[in-house]
Amino acid sequence: MARRSLPILKQLLSKSPSSENPALLSSCFKSSIDAQNRSVTYMPRPGDGAPRAVTLIPGDGIGPLVTGAVEQVMDAMHAPVYFEKFDVHGDMKKVPQEVIDSIKKNKVCLKGGLVTPVGGGVSSLNVQLRKELDLYASLVNCFNLPGLPTRHENVDIVVIRENTEGEYSGLEHEVVPGVVESLKFCSERIAKYAFEYAYLNNRKKVTAVHKANIMKLADGLFLESCREVATKYPGIKYNEVIVDNCCMQLVSKPEQFDVMVTPNLYGNLVANTAAGIAGGTGVMPGGNVGADHAVFEQGASAGNVGNERLVEQKKANPVALLLSSAMMLRHLQFPSFADRLETAVKKVIFEGKYRTKDLGGQSTTQEVVDAVIASLD
Repeated sequence: MARRSLPILKQLLSKSPSSENPALLSSCFKSSIDAQNRSVTYMPRPGDGAPRAVTLIPGDGIGPLVTGAVEQVMDAMHAPVYFEKFDVHGDMKKVPQEVIDSIKKNKVCLKGGLVTPVGGGVSSLNVQLRKELDLYASLVNCFNLPGLPTRHENVDIVVIRENTEGEYSGLEHEVVPGVVESLKFCSERIAKYAFEYAYLNNRKKVTAVHKANIMKLADGLFLESCREVATKYPGIKYNEVIVDNCCMQLVSKPEQFDVMVTPNLYGNLVANTAAGIAGGTGVMPGGNVGADHAVFEQGASAGNVGNERLVEQKKANPVALLLSSAMMLRHLQFPSFADRLETAVKKVIFEGKYRTKDLGGQSTTQEVVDAVIASLD
């Protein structure tokens, strides 16, 4: 909840019937657009405290290790969630219907990495999930963790990328033999999501990443949508940057960026670059969100999902998924549990005694988990 909304909220609550029904609280937020029409689902809201079912997909490679870590920590916190676990692997032809039904019922899923076969006509199950559930917004938070040395300080970037169209989505077809077309058409809703996220999280700036100097129609449409939405949020600074310049700016002066909104393929590259700058893909949380459903997983690329040595040695880094599960707890309206989990994880990182190899240590996954549990307040 944005801090600047609190005085207005208190005034509205004193005059509104919503004070008698916390479920109506979100309708009290007023900006330059009608709050009743907002489709965002990731902001903390007051809940009834009832335990919530979450679909769990351990996935491939290190997936069962890191999702198992989350299960242990949730149990130690007595978090009000319980998991419905499904055995899904990246070499399957499609996501089993019972898994889709479970996510649609529960509205929330926690997922380990799924291996994506290269070539051979086998489609990515990750992309299938996003399409089936219309998870149109990918959200990756790249930030410095105290105690973890990096080349740059004061990095706190949220990369919001369109998830269901363009070059990365598989939404393509052959017009005539030898001519393939990739489609973009959902720019407006990702722009609205980015500005709404910035507004509700007290962020100051939204940067649109594009290649409209070359892709004048496709990326031009993306920029037109961002510019139009920006006019409805006068309190948020808006600027634009070409994607190649953006990458150069990221590695030289990343602290200039706040919220970044991007088309699909650019966003995947930008998010991984920002994650590497801020401390590595093993510590960056993320999620894929739609109007009705959300799937939380490691924020940046899970390229180590198939690392057999990590699996054999049981030294996969669970931090990214633990922080993603904290995002999930906020989404489920349990912010106090999310705060406890984040505080414990950051304490372990800061102390530096228990770290996996990618963070300069030699700890096993279980040693990190035990340290996080011991640090829970």
